[in-house]
Amino acid sequence: MTLDEIAYNLLNLLRGGRSHNDEHISMDQIKFNIKHYRAMFIRRDFAKNGFTSRHIEQDLGCVRLEPVDASKCCNITTDCKVYRTIKPIPRTIRYNFEEAITYVGDITGTGTIPMVNSNTIQWLPFDRFTKQKMKSFMIGNFLYIYNAEGLETVNVRGVFEDPREVSDFDECVDKPRCYDDSKDPFPISIDMLSLINQGIIAGELQLLTGSFSDTENDRMQDPKTIGGGGRAQAPQPE
Repeated sequence: MTLDEIAYNLLNLLRGGRSHNDEHISMDQIKFNIKHYRAMFIRRDFAKNGFTSRHIEQDLGCVRLEPVDASKCCNITTDCKVYRTIKPIPRTIRYNFEEAITYVGDITGTGTIPMVNSNTIQWLPFDRFTKQKMKSFMIGNFLYIYNAEGLETVNVRGVFEDPREVSDFDECVDKPRCYDDSKDPFPISIDMLSLINQGIIAGELQLLTGSFSDTENDRMQDPKTIGGGGRAQAPQPE
C-alpha cells in the first residue's frame, strides 16, 4: 500500500466517494497528518506491547562510515579518531527510553553491534570482558561505532518518522533515488489504518471541511448560500 492510496482513500471517505479535481484540501497536508498519526500510534503500540512489526521497520542498507576527529569543535582537534556514518541517520520514532533503531550490525544483517548510551563509552576500556568488542551509539543525528578500526560499512534498520527519507540510503543505484508516493510501499500495518482514518477525520479534516472557500480569489471568504440555493445576492440600490 502506497502513501497516495492511503491519502486518496481518506479523502474519498471524507467526501463520501465523490471527490473532484478542484478539491480545496491539500493532499500534502493529508499526507503530513498520516505520517504524524502513524508515528503517534506506533509509539503507543510499542509502549503497550513492546513489539516492533517488520511491516513498519525500514532497512537503510549499507551505511558507509568515515573516520573523523572526536572533537566537537571546528578549530580544535584531539588526535583521537572515531568512526561515524557519513550521512545523518533519519529521525526515528520516539520510543520509551530508547531509540527506535532495531538493528545495527554487519552487512549480512545478522551480526549485531550492541547499542549503548554515548555517556558510557568512556568506561568501556575498563570493561574486563567486552572492552575489545564493537559498540554503537548515537550523538545528534550520526551513528558512531566504537572499536571500528577498518570497518567501512554497517547495516542499520529502524522505525523512522518520515519513511521517505530512507530512499537517500539506496546504495544500489547510481543516482540518489526519490521516494515515489504513488509507487513505493508505505511502511504501516493495514490494521492501523482504521485508527489513522478515525483520528484525522475527527480532528484536522473536520476543521478543514468546516472552513469557507475563496473561489473568487479575492482573499475573502465566499458569501454564504441561502437555503442551499446558490450564492447570496448583494442588495440592489433603490
